[in-house]
Amino acid sequence: MGNGTSIGRVRGLGSAHEGAHHWLVQRFTAIGNLALMLFLAFSLALLPDYSYGTVAGWAAQTLPATALALLIISVFWHARLGLQVLIEDYVHDAGTKFGVIALLNLATIGGGAFGLVSIARLALGGAA
Repeated sequence: MGNGTSIGRVRGLGSAHEGAHHWLVQRFTAIGNLALMLFLAFSLALLPDYSYGTVAGWAAQTLPATALALLIISVFWHARLGLQVLIEDYVHDAGTKFGVIALLNLATIGGGAFGLVSIARLALGGAA
């Protein structure tokens, strides 16, 4: 490749062409989080009281249950994207980086699945 000159050391280390997509997806999930959180805040503010029965009944309706499920997906996806960038920037050993990103993926999939199952139980009347 190079003979030790400045240009020889960096030749072939160009862009991986992944940054723009990652950046856009993170911005789209941020916009989705904002819109869904505003819906959640306004619709909860309009409830007559905040007892378990009232909130569970609200969450069991189709529109709020769908919005909550989308919010869970968007929040965990957004968190995964942001933490992945943090890991890629600050964890330098390839094996450690692979392990930490694998743990991040497991944690976000597990947390998202837990949230979706919880919303499904409320929406389908399985939680008492």
